[in-house]
Amino acid sequence: MGKFIWLCLLCSWASTSYAVSTLYVAKEQRALYDRDLYLYELLDKALLAAQFEVKVEHIEVHPHQQRTLMALSRGEVDLHWSMTSPEREQLAIAIPVALFKGFIGKRALMINRTHLARFEKIETKAQLAKLTAVQGHDWPDTKILAFNDLPVRPMSKYQAMFAMVARGKIDYFPRSFIEVASELAKQHNDDLVILPNLYLQYPSAFYFFVSKEKPEVATALKKGLALMQQNGEFDVLFERYFLAKLNALPMDNARKISLQNPYFEVPK
Repeated sequence: MGKFIWLCLLCSWASTSYAVSTLYVAKEQRALYDRDLYLYELLDKALLAAQFEVKVEHIEVHPHQQRTLMALSRGEVDLHWSMTSPEREQLAIAIPVALFKGFIGKRALMINRTHLARFEKIETKAQLAKLTAVQGHDWPDTKILAFNDLPVRPMSKYQAMFAMVARGKIDYFPRSFIEVASELAKQHNDDLVILPNLYLQYPSAFYFFVSKEKPEVATALKKGLALMQQNGEFDVLFERYFLAKLNALPMDNARKISLQNPYFEVPK
């Protein structure tokens, strides 16, 4: 009888030891773009590279970045991704790997096609400051534009920002080189175009953020991403999703307006 009990305890211990934990990943309630699909695949590959076995489940969250990061800080979700800022790095564990290789800080201007003439002679930040941008009310970009004395109207509804530009109520909507083509295609609105002669650029990065309650996940992600960078898999994945779209952007002869970003520090 004692031997039977010992065997049962041994089997129970073995089962517990090899149980796969669950990683709850935030998923915004909106249309998904190549940007999102790339990050889901990159996450899976990084965990696989680190040999970190985990079951990934998606938790739908409101499409407000700050709300999701607050949910991370409360342990309601385990992982999300976002543009970084000092405040956000206090809420969760930031993995300091630029997931979009800096392209998140290159900003094409989405405008109403009837307003193209407004931008023809703009070459400086001071000239651009005569027009108004729109950005998400909780985005780091909103603070960046304001810091650079560029008028910006914060809004809470993502789709409404496109609508404001399409109706000519707002002059321009800065979108990253990574996402602008996909977003424009999803809008199905001929009134919206990418401005071909001008773009903004500022230092920034998109990071994975992990709940402070899951430091083992953060460690695994750092390891997995480093391995992917070393063996070239990171570059291959990035180029598969974005190289053609980046090359197709009408920016060959575009002027660049550089902005300062006091809310970002390049990792050492």
